[in-house]
Amino acid sequence: MILRNGRFLGGLLKDVRESRAGTPTPIDSRTSFSIPVSDVSVPGPAGLVVDLEGRWVLPGLWDHHVHFGQWAMAARRLDVSSATSAAQAASLVRDALADTPPEPGVVFLASGFRDGLWPDVPSPELLEFGDIPVALLSGDVHCLWTNRAALRMLGRPDGDWLLREQAAFDLTRRITEVSPDVLDRWALDAARAAAARGVTGIVDFEMEDAPGSWARRFAGGFSGLRVRAAVYPHTSALPEVASPLYEVGPYKLFTDGSLNTRTAWCFDDYPGGGGQGLPTYAPGGLLAAAREGVARGLTPAIHAIGDRAVTEALDVFAQLRVPGSIEHVQLIRDADLPRLAALGVRASVQPEHAMDDRDVADRYWSGRTGRAFAYRSLLDAGAELSLGSDAPVAPLDPWITMAAAVTRSRDGRDPWHPEQSISPEAALAASTHVQADDLVIVDADPLDPDNLRDMPVHATMVAGTWTHGPDAA
Repeated sequence: MILRNGRFLGGLLKDVRESRAGTPTPIDSRTSFSIPVSDVSVPGPAGLVVDLEGRWVLPGLWDHHVHFGQWAMAARRLDVSSATSAAQAASLVRDALADTPPEPGVVFLASGFRDGLWPDVPSPELLEFGDIPVALLSGDVHCLWTNRAALRMLGRPDGDWLLREQAAFDLTRRITEVSPDVLDRWALDAARAAAARGVTGIVDFEMEDAPGSWARRFAGGFSGLRVRAAVYPHTSALPEVASPLYEVGPYKLFTDGSLNTRTAWCFDDYPGGGGQGLPTYAPGGLLAAAREGVARGLTPAIHAIGDRAVTEALDVFAQLRVPGSIEHVQLIRDADLPRLAALGVRASVQPEHAMDDRDVADRYWSGRTGRAFAYRSLLDAGAELSLGSDAPVAPLDPWITMAAAVTRSRDGRDPWHPEQSISPEAALAASTHVQADDLVIVDADPLDPDNLRDMPVHATMVAGTWTHGPDAA
């Protein structure tokens, strides 16, 4: 396949002459430059010539933290993220039920609420709609608010109407359970939507057996994404998957909860007597759990949002003496910044969370937000960044992710802590994997911050096959 008249960005090609002689040669993705190219050979159907008409060509884009099954389901739920009070969230549900009541025996599930700044509080009474079972999943998926009809249907006591952390995860999995064939059909739709935004690969942290789900999909002929499927302590077996697009991913562990539920574990108290958050393990428990994963040959990926949780995760890596990642790193002490690079630990971060949570952080982390979502400080300290969405918490769209990291702004608001913004080049480097047969072709300059959030994607290629664009299957 010949790609003609394109501009290659991000160190994809080492030398135009070399690329014309055969397969493009990947080089360091952190070396960003743009060069006009007349003819470049890439894997694909022999004899096919594609005129790029001056478009930009990038290495494949990755989302390094998604919950793919939940993201596939989220498109089919009522979105209540616009609610500014518990009463308004309940009103949105009431209106939706009037239009489309659920089938008998099915819990009506809405998602996206964020109650950290609400003037009122959730209650089971607000969700009373007769015998219709209703549940609301928080935007950070760490909290589940249900009504009594849902609790009766699920055989749960009335006191379980508001659950957080593991109890919320467990009941959410039960409520959202669908048959594998239905979930796979929805996942294929989600994969096509991801390809339309330039995504060529994901790290899937789905809690409900990501390895088994992807083994099933690849066995059925799926080829739209590269997938690294995360393993949890409860994952019993790792299936054999023949596809070259599949890899066993990291070993996921939790250190704390989330900011919006005020369960992120911090050194300082939350205002109003909210304590310091909620550690997941008793002392020594996280280290023991991580050692189990390492013994299985897996790389730890430790969820840590509060600064005390980040310190705990770094202490575990220091004792294990193995590389890995800390997922989220939303608040970090200055003293811990250089430790990531020294320990070989990546900061896997989700910049759109900063846009969602800036006001909540200003309230609950007052006086500390200069070191919240501190991407510039992490890079300056030598840490490696990987960008992702945490979909369904934020959209699975790497351009939205990069825009948040670069501009620290959304919806016309002034940038929030602009000193922590990173360059477009750094954002691209943290969102791409250089592989000669994975490409993204875009219609606008990806180094212009104004283009990022709404970047028009012309075509996407995975393993030499177009997954999005005029010639995609």
